[in-house]
Amino acid sequence: MTTDLAKTDTPPAAPAAPTATATGFTPGTARRLAIAERVLYGAGGILTAAGPQLGNVWVHTGVIGAGVLAVSGLWARTRSGDGARLLAACTRALPVLGLSGCYTAALVAPGTSWWEVAAPAATAVLSGLAVPLTRSRGLVHAAETLPATLGAQPTGPVPAARGGRAARYVAGLPVMWAAAESTGGTTLTRVRLYDESAPDFEAVIVAPAGQAVPRTLDERAVAAVFDVPEEAVSLAPVAGSGPGRLAVLVAPTRAAQQAAGKQGGAVTLDALWAAKVSSPRGIAPGMLLADYRVEEDRALLRVVAEDSKMISLPRVRLARALGVEDPELVMVETDGMASGVVSVYREHPLINIREATVEDLTMRPDGTIALGLCHDGRLARIPLYDPELGAITDLVVGAPGSGKSVTLNTILAGERISGIVSIVADAQNGMSLPEANGRVFHFGAGIAALGATLAAACAVADYREEVSSANGWGGFAIGDPWALVNVSLDEINRVLGAEVDVPAEYRKWVTGMIGRFQLTGRKLGMGLRFAGQSIHVADLGDAEKIRANAKNGTVWLGRVNSSTTKSMASDMVTDGTEVTPIPKHFGSVAADVEAAWTGEEAPRGPVTAGRAWMIQGGRCSSMRVFKAVKESRTFPGLIALYESAPIPELTPEETTIFRRAYATALAAAERFLAGEDAETAEGAETGAERPAPAAAGPVPPSVPRTLRDRVLDALADGPRRTREIRTAVGVGTPDGPASGTVDNTLGKLRDEGLVTQPSRGTWSLTTG
Repeated sequence: MTTDLAKTDTPPAAPAAPTATATGFTPGTARRLAIAERVLYGAGGILTAAGPQLGNVWVHTGVIGAGVLAVSGLWARTRSGDGARLLAACTRALPVLGLSGCYTAALVAPGTSWWEVAAPAATAVLSGLAVPLTRSRGLVHAAETLPATLGAQPTGPVPAARGGRAARYVAGLPVMWAAAESTGGTTLTRVRLYDESAPDFEAVIVAPAGQAVPRTLDERAVAAVFDVPEEAVSLAPVAGSGPGRLAVLVAPTRAAQQAAGKQGGAVTLDALWAAKVSSPRGIAPGMLLADYRVEEDRALLRVVAEDSKMISLPRVRLARALGVEDPELVMVETDGMASGVVSVYREHPLINIREATVEDLTMRPDGTIALGLCHDGRLARIPLYDPELGAITDLVVGAPGSGKSVTLNTILAGERISGIVSIVADAQNGMSLPEANGRVFHFGAGIAALGATLAAACAVADYREEVSSANGWGGFAIGDPWALVNVSLDEINRVLGAEVDVPAEYRKWVTGMIGRFQLTGRKLGMGLRFAGQSIHVADLGDAEKIRANAKNGTVWLGRVNSSTTKSMASDMVTDGTEVTPIPKHFGSVAADVEAAWTGEEAPRGPVTAGRAWMIQGGRCSSMRVFKAVKESRTFPGLIALYESAPIPELTPEETTIFRRAYATALAAAERFLAGEDAETAEGAETGAERPAPAAAGPVPPSVPRTLRDRVLDALADGPRRTREIRTAVGVGTPDGPASGTVDNTLGKLRDEGLVTQPSRGTWSLTTG
C-alpha cells in the first residue's frame, strides 16, 4: 500500500537532550508551580484555623483522612528500599501532616486558644517558603531520568513479550554489546523495545565506576555493534548525570521510513501501522496488524489485539494516524473482544446506491428483509420478526432530510409484500408518510389519531391474549390463526417530547399504553416501532424495557445532533464501535477546513440522506437505505413497491374490535386535546377494567387544569415565594413544568393584573 491511501509524516530524528532545571522543570514553569503551591498552602492554613469551629463533620473527616493517607503513603515508601524517593516523599508530606496535625489538635482541645490560629499560620508560611512539592523533584536521583527524546525508561524488568521472541531479542542485545571489542568495559542497561514487531530500542550505556564513556563510542561505533545504518543511531547525555552514562536510541525501522520519505518512496502499510498505531506511542497500542489486502478502491486490514488486551480501534483517531482526511472514509467492525476489520476507502462507498426490489423486501425465513447496503456492498438486513423471540421493538431516529421517511416507507412496503399487517400513525398530520396513507391496513394522522391508534392496537392485543389464554397457547405463530402485526408510530417526539405543548396527562396515557403493549405484544405477534427526529429512550415510557427490547430489534440512527448520537451509542452499542454524528454532505469535513484556509466557498458533495448507524443486538454497522427518487413531492418507486402486493388484513373479529376502539378513543382524544371534558368509556374493548397502569385506559383522562390555573390555585391561600409556587405546581417531578415556564406564567399573570409582587421574590393574588 502506498501513501495514496494514507499520507503520513515520518517522525523526526532525535534531537539533543534539552537542558533542565534541578527540579525537572524549566525556570518559568518552576516559578508558576511555586506560586500555585503557595496559594494552596495559604488556603490550607485558613481552613485549618477556621475549620474546627465550623462543626462540619465532612470537613473534619476530610482533613483528618488526608493526614492518615499521608502517613500510610510514607509507611509504604519506607518498605521500598529507595532512600532518595523516601526523602522526597517525606518532604512532600510535611505540609499535609503539619496542617492535619494542627487541625486534629484543635478538635481535641476544648475551647479556642491562640495557638489554634498561630500554629496553622506558621505551618502555612514555612511550607510556602519551602515549596516542597516543587523543589522535592530535585531530590530524586537524576540518573534515573532519560532525555525526553528517548522517553521514560521502565523502573523494573522488561515484561515477558508475546511468544518470547521479543524477550530473547532484548536479552541478546547486552550480550552483543559485551562481545564487541569497541565497547570496552561499558555495559548496555535498561533496554526497552518500542514495538515487539520492530527492532527499534532504547538503552543506557554505563561506564565502569569513576570512568567516562569513551569518546570512541560514537554513532558509527554503535551502528557497527548492532549492524544497522549509522543514521539509525542517536546518542544523548542523560540529564543530571555525568559522562559515565550515555543514552542511546537504535531505530533502523524509523530510519528506513525517513529515507523512503526523502526519496519519494512508498511507506509500507506494515511499517505505517507499527509506527503510528500499534506501538506504545501509537493511537492503539497492542492492536496488531495480522493481515491486509489492497483493492482498487479500498484497503482492508485485519487487526488482532495482543493477549490480555481487548480490541480497541477508535475510528477518528485511526483515520488521523493513517493520514485519511475524512474520517467517514474509515469503517471499523469488531467482535468486541480480540479481532476487527478496518476498511479505508478512496471515496465514500455509499454515495451511489441502487433502488430496492421486491426480492429485497420479501421477508426470509429468519424474519429479515434487506433495507439497504453496508459500506462493503453487503445487504443491510433488518428483522421484521424474530422466529425465536416473537415480535420486536424498533427505533428509527433521524433529523429532517436524513432519510427517515424513506426508511419507514421502505420498511412498510416490505411488510406489505411479506404479508405483515401495518398499523401506522403519523403525529405530523400525515405529512411525514403520505405514501403510506391508504396503502396500509390503518393510517392515523395527527396527535389525537396517534393515541387512538395505539389504544385500538391495545384492544386487539387484549383480544388475542384472551383467546390465547383460553386455548392454552404460550406463544405466537404467523398465520395460525392471526397475521403478524407491526405498529409504527411516526413523529412520536411530537407527543412525548418535553418541549411540545401536549398535556402531561395525555403523555401519561400514551406511555402507559406503550408499557402495556410491550408486556404482551411480543408473545401475541404484535411489534412496535417508534420513529422521530430526536428520541431519547427515557422519553418512551419504561426506559429499561425500551432499551432491552430495542437491543433485540433494530435502531436506525440517521443524521441527528451529537447529543442524541452519544446517548443512543451509550445505551445501545456494546461492541466498542465508535459512533460519530453523520454529516449532512459527503466529504464535507475536509472541504470545510480547506475553505476556511482559502477563504473560498467549499463545494458541497452529495447529501447523506439514508446514511445511518444500524444497531442490532448491541452491534453497530454503517449502512445506507436503498435509494428513492422523489417526483411531485412523493416517491413513485416506493408507491410501486407498496402496490406490488395486496394489503394484509386482520381477521374479521380483530377488524371489528380495532375499528370500534379507534372511533371511541379518537373522539375522546380530540375532545381532550381541545380542552373539553372527555367521557370515559367504561368497559370498552381496550381493556379498561383490567389491572393496567392508571394512565393506560381506553380514552384519555378528564381535561387537566392548565399551568396558569395551577399557579393561581397555589396563590389562593395567600402570598408565596417563587420557589414555593414552583414546588406546588410540580417543578422537579418527571412530568412537571420547567422552572422557566413557571416564571414566564407568573410574568404574564402580572401583566394581566391578576397577581402582584408585594416584595422581591414574593407573589400574591391581586386584591379584588
